[in-house]
Amino acid sequence: MVKIIVQIGLLFLIFLLGSWIQKSLNLFIPGSIIGMLILFMLLATGILKQDWIQKGSVLLIKYLPLLFLPVTVGIINFPELFNGKGVLLIFIILTSTALVMIFTGRLSQLLLRKRRYENE
Repeated sequence: MVKIIVQIGLLFLIFLLGSWIQKSLNLFIPGSIIGMLILFMLLATGILKQDWIQKGSVLLIKYLPLLFLPVTVGIINFPELFNGKGVLLIFIILTSTALVMIFTGRLSQLLLRKRRYENE
């Protein structure tokens, strides 16, 4: 349990670093995105080992849908967002979700084929 807390703490520190960089340099990119790029670079270069954050990451991803509930419930307070253009908004959401799913599926299949080809 302590290991997971430390791993989540490390991820949070990387997030805080990204937020600090964003505020210090007055960038238009959100600090969370900068933090994810820092995390990616640390993992890609091997400075940060995947094992050091794996259990904490899995736990956060497992409960990620719960983090979206307040946002979803908050939309209920603004019904004017759906007046007239609600159907268009739903169409855009469904289309973009389908495109993301298709692109992600195709990309993962391509990467799996590439890995399988390299291992042969």
